[in-house]
Amino acid sequence: MALPLKALFVSLLAIALTLPDLRIANAAAANHHPHISSSWRHAARHVAGRRGHYHHHRGAHAHPINRHTPSSHAKHHRPRFTPGPWKQAHATFYEGGSGTFGGACGYQDVVQQGYGLETAAVSTELFNNGQACGACYEIKCTDDPQWCQLGRPSLIVTATNLCPPGGWCDPPREHFDIAKPVFTKLAKDYTAGIVPVQYRRVPCQKQGGVRFTITGNPYFNQVLVWNVGGAGDVVSVQVKGDKVPWTAMQRSWGQKWETDAMLVGQSITFRVRASDGRFTTAWHVAPSNWQFGQTFEGKNFK
Repeated sequence: MALPLKALFVSLLAIALTLPDLRIANAAAANHHPHISSSWRHAARHVAGRRGHYHHHRGAHAHPINRHTPSSHAKHHRPRFTPGPWKQAHATFYEGGSGTFGGACGYQDVVQQGYGLETAAVSTELFNNGQACGACYEIKCTDDPQWCQLGRPSLIVTATNLCPPGGWCDPPREHFDIAKPVFTKLAKDYTAGIVPVQYRRVPCQKQGGVRFTITGNPYFNQVLVWNVGGAGDVVSVQVKGDKVPWTAMQRSWGQKWETDAMLVGQSITFRVRASDGRFTTAWHVAPSNWQFGQTFEGKNFK
């Protein structure tokens, strides 16, 4: 029995000696291919996520849109955005049109860009220096039978503008200045002026993916991020080129983000993070021959 035991010991020793070589080889492969992951499914998404095709958006503000395939993956490790608690506030209305209701957020035309007229200018307390842009709220008129449309469905609005300080929009009030065309979905008529409401944050339901409209010049890039689903808002944007590493963009105003990184002639990848902590990455969503004024589309939150 001594010989078999000795042979077994020698075999186990040989296997143990080869393990460091395997670890070194694996490490070298990982360094050489930074997108390789221990998950084959994750690796497949990275590889497939480099494809897209052009689509021309119809409308007055037509931009060539590069629709990214579903492989430009949104990270859903965190739970989907869910409705928040009900809070008390008041609502008024203001005049305007589809080209002005998106003013402080940078949206050119709220109807063309998918928000509709169901929009609101929110007080400074809610606006939060532009972070609220794109957030969706469920609002219902309460506690005023004389003026409220009691029994009517709630009104879902998107924050697309700022109600500047003054009167009901003074801090620390949380207030909604509703686009006039939809105010009567809350109140019986415009003579109500102001009505008490309950509101809560709700997920934004969007058609298509997150859009990126690039403007500026070779030395300054400004990107409007719009049509964001899920939480609807954006807390950070990163950009990456073929030769430019991941770079944090700065909020210019509203949902316009800027960087002085030199990106002309490179394919561009954007990473957008929402207030619920989830992010979506649009890999190479803009091809290397992109032009200023174009709009590109990546995968959306759900």
